[in-house]
Amino acid sequence: MDLQDSAQDITERTAEIVSRNAQLEGPLLPILHDVHHAFGCVPDAAIQPIADGLNLSRAEVHGVVSFYHDFRKSPAGRHTLKLCRAEACQSVGGDRLAEDVMQALGINWHETTPDGRITLEPVYCLGLCSCAPAAMMDDTLHGRLDAASVKDIVAEASR
Repeated sequence: MDLQDSAQDITERTAEIVSRNAQLEGPLLPILHDVHHAFGCVPDAAIQPIADGLNLSRAEVHGVVSFYHDFRKSPAGRHTLKLCRAEACQSVGGDRLAEDVMQALGINWHETTPDGRITLEPVYCLGLCSCAPAAMMDDTLHGRLDAASVKDIVAEASR
């Protein structure tokens, strides 16, 4: 989302997206995907025009946005680091790894580093259970991680 996007701009652009998709069967998810693509997130200013256009409450729209982890309320950093939080990864040090990563980056889950480089997200299985603990930086999977290997992945992404 561009810092120049005012609430009015977001409202108008969202209303256009709703208008284009309202005739679809089950239009809410396609609209949310289009809004997310347009702004890099689903900003608060987009919730009301979506609700109005689909005759839903703000709570119903917000409930869907908050249910699906890929919809963000604010734009992500240039890179997204997803750490697996599933049982297989937890059983081999995933919790400690997550704590180390959060401390090293100075952020918590769903936050972005102050320089806008990395957003940290929890995920609940990357399918690398035999290579746990696992993570995904952008679209690249990594397994058998420790604090040092994650630090290397973060450094590589920061170049």
